Amino acid sequence: MKKMVFCLLCLPILFAGCSQVSSPDNPEWIEELISEYQNQPVGNPPQSIWQYTYEGQLVYYVPPQCCDQFSVLYDKEGDYICAPDGGITGRGDGQCPDFFSDRKNEKLIWRDSRE
Repeated sequence: MKKMVFCLLCLPILFAGCSQVSSPDNPEWIEELISEYQNQPVGNPPQSIWQYTYEGQLVYYVPPQCCDQFSVLYDKEGDYICAPDGGITGRGDGQCPDFFSDRKNEKLIWRDSRE
């Protein structure tokens, strides 16, 4: 009986963990990044990861969390490409100024749904 009560009490915790979108199609480093974000306080706006095609390759974009912070654009291996926006000027690090005009195939990979 105690085991059954314990299991019933644990169900909401298990389902809460399922509210985060995760996919077996995601590279391992993306799953690690999602796990890292889930262990941090909720951002404002909530953290998200987007997938695009840019310059003929699959890339992952992480928007900035707050004022004057850089966004990050990663390649499919998880290597840093550039900061398309953010920073003091709002224009990123200047290494990929055409990202927003040239990106294609937008896909939301993950958004933090915690409140």
